Amino acid sequence: MASTCLLLLLTFFFFFFVFPADAESPRQVYIVYTDGVSAGKYATSSAHLEILEQVLEDSNEASESHIYSYNEIFTGFAARLTNAEKQKLASAQNVVAVLPGRKFQLQTTRSWDFLGLSTTVKRISQVESNLIVGVLDSGIWPGLESFRDDGLGPPPKKWKGVCHNITCNNKIIGGRSYYTGDQPLAEERSVIDTDGHGTHTASTVAGMEVGNASFFGLAEGTARGGVPSARIAAYKVCWKTIAGATCEEQDLLAAFEDAIKDGVDMLSVSIGSNETKEYPIDGLAVGSFRAMKKGILTSAAAGNYGPHPSTVTNGAPWILTVGASSMDRKLLAKLELGNGQTFMGDSINFFPTQRSFYTIQLGEDDNKKILINNSTKRKNVVLKSIKSVLLAIKVGARGVIWDAEEVFVNQACQLPLPGACLNTSAINKVKKYVIKTKNPVGKIYKSISVHDPTAPLVASFSGRGPVKVTPNILKPDITAPGVDILAAYSLKAPSTDFPDEKRHAPFKIISGTSMACPHATGAALYVKTFHPSWSPSVIKSALMTTATPMSAKENPDAEFSYGSGHINPLKALNPGLVYNTTEIDYVNFLCSELPTKVVKLISGDDVVNCSNSINAYEMNYPTMSANVEPKKPFTVKFPRRVTNLGQPNSVYKATVQSPSGVRVSVNPEVLAFKSLEQELKFQVRVSGGKLEAGEKVSASLVWSDGKQSVRSPIFIYA
Repeated sequence: MASTCLLLLLTFFFFFFVFPADAESPRQVYIVYTDGVSAGKYATSSAHLEILEQVLEDSNEASESHIYSYNEIFTGFAARLTNAEKQKLASAQNVVAVLPGRKFQLQTTRSWDFLGLSTTVKRISQVESNLIVGVLDSGIWPGLESFRDDGLGPPPKKWKGVCHNITCNNKIIGGRSYYTGDQPLAEERSVIDTDGHGTHTASTVAGMEVGNASFFGLAEGTARGGVPSARIAAYKVCWKTIAGATCEEQDLLAAFEDAIKDGVDMLSVSIGSNETKEYPIDGLAVGSFRAMKKGILTSAAAGNYGPHPSTVTNGAPWILTVGASSMDRKLLAKLELGNGQTFMGDSINFFPTQRSFYTIQLGEDDNKKILINNSTKRKNVVLKSIKSVLLAIKVGARGVIWDAEEVFVNQACQLPLPGACLNTSAINKVKKYVIKTKNPVGKIYKSISVHDPTAPLVASFSGRGPVKVTPNILKPDITAPGVDILAAYSLKAPSTDFPDEKRHAPFKIISGTSMACPHATGAALYVKTFHPSWSPSVIKSALMTTATPMSAKENPDAEFSYGSGHINPLKALNPGLVYNTTEIDYVNFLCSELPTKVVKLISGDDVVNCSNSINAYEMNYPTMSANVEPKKPFTVKFPRRVTNLGQPNSVYKATVQSPSGVRVSVNPEVLAFKSLEQELKFQVRVSGGKLEAGEKVSASLVWSDGKQSVRSPIFIYA
């Protein structure tokens, strides 16, 4: 016992005298913000090391302490410091603040938490497991963890579907494939997904929880869909042919028909066209109208042809048209040059950080002449064109520094070799360094996840309004996360989109309105879990009127890019009032646009009464939009009806926000409800002076009873 006490005493004296009290305090990560005005001097890693050397023992200790340098998202760096070092550094010249690095829980489908739909959110599992989502896409890859059927009973009794050439379980309960195209297929004829797209969208809607999911170590966490207990039916309508990828319209219509017959509750369609067609020749519009008649809401992608005007697809009013927005997680890869300069770029670089600095070579000259040859092997090469990237891969380049600003807008790029994708401004600085340096070298780091406080912002690629065929309907309806979304992926599909890619992974990060669409589908299914009897338009209205408003300043295309705003599933559970757009409303609208015989074709009804036709802006829609003549004063009247789904006895008062020069009046200004499901009418009158061609006016109407707020955008454009 005495020897033990002596040993403990000696140990105490050893630590007390050899390690000072402060040295015993553990180092932790701090984020150091340097003076932005002095960014030129204090934005490089070498400058950051100089700052650290002011408070640490020597340059080696400073180098070990330094973690990352930042000059794109902010000017500063991250370092591991003791509390005393942190205090000293905070008073150093040009240091603005030193803040402890916060701990974020890594989650692959961060998007659902960003939307407020956490793993602990209230659910009615028994009802949720009775819901079936039909996914019209490129098929599905069964056998993944995301599609296991733990805890799920047999398919709902209402289910009438089948499984063709696929092994189903109690999660994937149906699978059909359709192909009647002219080109020979470049894949087997089955529901098996060889592209990965369909697997990704299906798991985003209803994938089961999967722990430790990641894309080769990036965005590691728990992957899950919005309604993990819901069932999936896959309808493969998109294929690889020897002439390229295709989704045949006739196959799409057949899939709609089968899905309706099979008994799906909702349809998720991440498919669109690069050209807007009128309704009678738009198969997706027709198919979704028929689904609506059966009580099935169709959620569809707004298209990836933005930011140009009138690029929104799937603009029929009975479709929930979904644009893509960012979420509060960015994936960044760092490039460090030999002179200490660092650059951060939106990049999905899952390769380990390069062990040393490698020679940097320019891949193209100022005349865009390609300079890549066998000498490029084992070098980091600066590129711009896709052709140069492919050639660099072929000759064995060590890594790629890519000017991808025009190719990957608002999303992280991905390469089949170590790469950092930078904006053009950063690339020009890299080129300047290469040209003026005798031995230019650089190191490419593995990507990291960082918090993005600017989210949500509408992605540049997301389709914009107005809809060409119906310019008085505001589209898209809503936005949802569609940038850098990680979800399950087919093991038959390559992990990158480059030729000769041999790697495969059960998860992949993708961007597009295709990714936003299943988020909206999942949100709609979540609402339906609590309100099984709600019609498609009621669910749609609930999602739109409770959406989070977005900033026109940060999204210059305003409502043409985000519609009602950013989706909020939890608020949509209790919308208060809803705009119930009925089949008759849609038919009356179509009657003003098309001959009666064509309206019959779309509606599927033998008899159609077109005596009560209405203009698009008169339809009972949750948003109010009108296209007016340029350089003429305007007045537009929007007749609307709202149904009370809040409290039986409730009084809602109207509040209007509008810019100067535009007059908005509501009649009546107060709606007094005496019972649930009671419907009351009102009219909104908007008038103003002359608008120049292309000019837009944003206003809004909010009905509130003191608890619930029911918001409708008012959007006038010339």
